[in-house]
Amino acid sequence: MTKFNSGPKINRRTLLKGSLAAGSALAMPAIISRSALASSGEINILMWSDYLPETFLKSFTDATGIKVNYTGIGSNEEIINKLKASKGRGFDIVSPTNNRALQWKALELLQPFDMTKIAIDAVNPAMGKIGSTDWGFVSGETFWLPHIWGTEGMAWRTDLFKPDGMFPSYGDVWSEANAGKTMGRAHSMMLGAGLYMETIGELEPGDMWKAYTSEDAMRPIWDKVSEFCIARKGNIKLLWNDADTQKNGLLNEGVIVGQTWDGPPLALKTAGEPVMYRAPKEGAMAWVDGMAMPTGAANTEQVYEFIKYAFKPELAGEAIDHHGYNSPVLGADKFAGEAYAKNFADAYPGDALAKLNPWPSEPQWYADIRTEYANRFESAGV
Repeated sequence: MTKFNSGPKINRRTLLKGSLAAGSALAMPAIISRSALASSGEINILMWSDYLPETFLKSFTDATGIKVNYTGIGSNEEIINKLKASKGRGFDIVSPTNNRALQWKALELLQPFDMTKIAIDAVNPAMGKIGSTDWGFVSGETFWLPHIWGTEGMAWRTDLFKPDGMFPSYGDVWSEANAGKTMGRAHSMMLGAGLYMETIGELEPGDMWKAYTSEDAMRPIWDKVSEFCIARKGNIKLLWNDADTQKNGLLNEGVIVGQTWDGPPLALKTAGEPVMYRAPKEGAMAWVDGMAMPTGAANTEQVYEFIKYAFKPELAGEAIDHHGYNSPVLGADKFAGEAYAKNFADAYPGDALAKLNPWPSEPQWYADIRTEYANRFESAGV
């Protein structure tokens, strides 16, 4: 896997290698003893809506006595807007994506972790390093920890759609052949459209990454992308905004193919539904969602207890079977069910891991302009 803005290449092989190297040190019983060091109270968590399954929450509360107040979200913008409105108060842990560091640095709404209380060696080193480099807002401090990683690519109904070859394409969402039966999230679906346009000569190779360099570079590229997408908006059945919307689209809304996160369709696949997820030929978009502590966090002792349990391989691995994503915790894959290895192989066959696109860091100007284009697409008539 190409790097996430810092550190060495990450792929399933390096994760497994790290897991084996850490083996004996990280091996723990699957059931946590109630006699474990406990901390009373509660913790308020603002996190992606499908990241904390009930099994994890129950194990954590049973072991620590800490009640989790879990608020689910579906976008980075929701996290930022809630913290800006509350001036950093109301939540003890939030879960920004790794590429949003530049936006959070300017907001000054996060506080650094006390790394003496965190077993950072429990996670993949390349992902752990992101917190001290990209998110090292103050020299020697860490404002972010890795929690879950995954990709955005293509999902489809195996009984209703078949890719042209081994890999689907971002272009399948916009195709006339699939008109009225596709879905995506506006801003990332437009990015996927741009990557597809590069392959058919409507954009120059590398244009979509060039757009991150300046507003002057971005606008002419996104003007073309916007024109392409608006002209084909009628082909889109559903715009999703969270994991449940993606699942519902594939199961109940007549969607046969869509641009999605990896977790929701893989969870459906594990449950026996006729659904597949795979990196597209243009390369899946890779991300790492983390844990960060707002400046107004009121339950800091509970924060460190939560992180300790989030970094336990047996709990992280068991959670994989529910949310369908991947864990940076070394050895977590050993505690996932048999379906995990098959899902991973199905999602990233051939050279798919080598072609992953790490989502670039986004300055605020880029996010603002992208929202402008996404709003233009969403409000366009059909």
